[in-house]
Amino acid sequence: MSKLRSYIRTFTLWELWQGLGVTFVNFFKPPVTLNYPEEKAPQSPRFRGLHALRRYPNGEERCIACKLCEAVCPALAITIESDVGEDGTRRTTRYDIDLFKCIYCGFCEEACPVDAIVETRIHEYHMEAPGENIMTKDKLLAIGDKYDAMISADKAADAKYR
Repeated sequence: MSKLRSYIRTFTLWELWQGLGVTFVNFFKPPVTLNYPEEKAPQSPRFRGLHALRRYPNGEERCIACKLCEAVCPALAITIESDVGEDGTRRTTRYDIDLFKCIYCGFCEEACPVDAIVETRIHEYHMEAPGENIMTKDKLLAIGDKYDAMISADKAADAKYR
């Protein structure tokens, strides 16, 4: 009996009709895809993206060159050089992050005692030329200045959940 059933299923193309049934059922359901540039997928509030260096409201950079972020980075992606300024404070002369090495773990952000380095929610960036993967101090400060309102709002929202 099972051999006869197998022959009948083979000649009537039973598996094909089952597949067409699945297609027919799903044909009338709404699509689940997004048109990416126009439609954005929901993002986690704890998403870690592009790095930024922050400044105090008076314009002074926050980084005190303690090098904790460099020490805690598991990928060794951060390079910091520092010098003592004229006013006796220690400031960075070089602050580089290699984005190809970075694993976006957020340890640098957690280790920073003054909230100088943060990871923003920015995920739409790319590199076209060699060397663009190195985020220098000037680039990081420019990102921090440009997106300061978003960073501050994210910090306030994150503090509410802690």
